[in-house]
Amino acid sequence: MLLRGYGTAGPWEWLTLLLVACAAWASEITFELPDNAKQCFYEEIVQGTKCTLEFQVITGGHYDVDCRLEGPDGSVLYKEMKKQYDSFTFTASRNGTYKFCFSNEFSTFTHKTVYFDFQVGEDPPLFPSENRATALTQMESACVSIHEALKSVIDYQTHFRLREAQGRSRAEDLNTRVAYWSIGEAIILLVVSVGQVFLLKSFFSDKRTTTTHVTS
Repeated sequence: MLLRGYGTAGPWEWLTLLLVACAAWASEITFELPDNAKQCFYEEIVQGTKCTLEFQVITGGHYDVDCRLEGPDGSVLYKEMKKQYDSFTFTASRNGTYKFCFSNEFSTFTHKTVYFDFQVGEDPPLFPSENRATALTQMESACVSIHEALKSVIDYQTHFRLREAQGRSRAEDLNTRVAYWSIGEAIILLVVSVGQVFLLKSFFSDKRTTTTHVTS
């Protein structure tokens, strides 16, 4: 079971999906990583188990984050700085608690939203007798093919949802900047217009004063 270390993490995170199987399990979590913060997760893994860590920064700043994966003995298995997305597969060399952390400590004011998928082990066979010596029946082969295709569809849907969320965040950020720029242009235009009016009035006022002095 995945354990999360709170430490300097943000005040809110939400769990998007948690799947647990007998021989394998996978966790997909989306959480907010504030500026100058670090969030760590811990997992008990048995020696010889194949694991895959995949992550992506959805929103915030330049869409980058530091990631570090450590073994039970403190050895660094994976370390990347300021990555937008990446995937890492490894086989546990020993029993124990493995730790992986996401850090936004290099950012002074930008919050990030990070998604990661941590898979431990391999999926159990679809049929208990799938690994038997005899060949699968036509129906069993069709079921296995459909099962694999559906898993691929789920992966594609997840990545498309992430891209859609990232694109929406960028569009909203661009819309906000355009709105602020338009407001600034409107204020500048108003100030220039008012300034021109007062400047023209001062010209006519000076001419009237000069005419009065000459007449008197």
